[in-house]
Amino acid sequence: MKGFIIACLLMGIFQTTQSQTLKTVTYVDGTQKLNGLVTSNAGKQLPGVLILPAWKGADNEARTAALDLEKEGYIAFIADIYGEGYTPTTNEMAAKLASSYKNDFQTYQRRILVALEQLKAQGAKADKIAVIGYCFGGTGALEAARAGFDVKGVVSIHGGLSKDASRPNNPIRTKVLVEHPAEDKSVSQEDLQNLIKELNDGKADWQIITYANTGHTFTNPESPEYNEVMAKRAWNHTLLFLKELLK
Repeated sequence: MKGFIIACLLMGIFQTTQSQTLKTVTYVDGTQKLNGLVTSNAGKQLPGVLILPAWKGADNEARTAALDLEKEGYIAFIADIYGEGYTPTTNEMAAKLASSYKNDFQTYQRRILVALEQLKAQGAKADKIAVIGYCFGGTGALEAARAGFDVKGVVSIHGGLSKDASRPNNPIRTKVLVEHPAEDKSVSQEDLQNLIKELNDGKADWQIITYANTGHTFTNPESPEYNEVMAKRAWNHTLLFLKELLK
């Protein structure tokens, strides 16, 4: 009997492990091949969350977020922004690529849009979709709002907040949550104030949460700037926001 119980427990653990996997989804933007990742609950007609990863692509932080979101009842899809053959392997390469997409924001917005279409194709309810992004992906989350994409809300997690001064402040229809590290040296006070003005000019439903004693990559356990307490708070704030929008 004891052996049977142990066997059942092991089987349960195995099944849970098996269910918590990410599947590669190949899609295209024009002639560029892209390889996204989707959670194993794809096809079940659930609310969906598009994850825009940091500047090196689908890293462990993005993958962990996707699996955690699956446990919360969301289909999660990690976008491939750069495309096959362009995944950076160094910080220098990542900085160059990320900067090119920030400057060419129309291309960045288009890559986000094709990823949103893939999320819907994987079963996410079209009227219950949100976007979250980390670092470079946090900038992308704001670009999704600026582009007027049909999503319920966006979450920018230690993202770049600025846009070119020549770009006008347009209406922002979606809800916006910005999770900002207080000691992020990559974001100036001017950037922050300009974003607040942009959100107010756009008559957005917005909130900015600032986390004390945190550097830029405070949510990433692999970063020397990781702050476990604040990272957990930020994730709970993200889940609360998504629940309000999508459940």
